[in-house]
Amino acid sequence: MPVRLYAHLSWITWGRLPLIDQAVAEFLLRFLLAEAKRHGARVVEIGVVPDHVHLLLELPPAYDVPRLVQGLKGASARLANRDGHSRNKSLRWESGYDCRSVGIRQLPEVTSYIRLQELKHGSPRPSGLAS
Repeated sequence: MPVRLYAHLSWITWGRLPLIDQAVAEFLLRFLLAEAKRHGARVVEIGVVPDHVHLLLELPPAYDVPRLVQGLKGASARLANRDGHSRNKSLRWESGYDCRSVGIRQLPEVTSYIRLQELKHGSPRPSGLAS
């Protein structure tokens, strides 16, 4: 039987400030997909709102969560600021993150929860863009 590990990972901006605008959100979508893949994880769903990020990930059988999060959070802020995606605001993350395991039966519920984040909190992206 293949090993399937799923996790719901989320983190917030510094001071829960709305630091994620359209340009940052578009950058984060591309970057987080590529960075997760680089760590051997597959993004099942992603939700980016003005003050936090949610990822539903399928993880490889052996993984290092702190290293994955460091790549996702640390590198995203560094590159967003360096490459000018954050424009006049500096993208900063709060320390810490929330990581919860997700069972196969919970996948539809967690996927739906993440998709609804933009409706609940407002989207930093124009409508019509797929999440």
